[in-house]
Amino acid sequence: MSQSAFDPFGEPVPAVESSIAPTRASQWLKTAGTSVFWVLVVGIVLARAVYFEPGVFNFDRVVAWAQGLFAAL
Repeated sequence: MSQSAFDPFGEPVPAVESSIAPTRASQWLKTAGTSVFWVLVVGIVLARAVYFEPGVFNFDRVVAWAQGLFAAL
């Protein structure tokens, strides 16, 4: 016997049958969407690794930018 469920207003909610299987289309769309997401993640990470320039994130450039900013003020 299943336990009774209640909505926020205290009314009983009828039990849903767990035998209802998802349709093929929705399962296919879920799989396709998940695959596209992870392919994009891997592609972005690999592109960042290939085109990474170590000199761009140099601390000396940050200090020079901050000094230029303070000089302009």
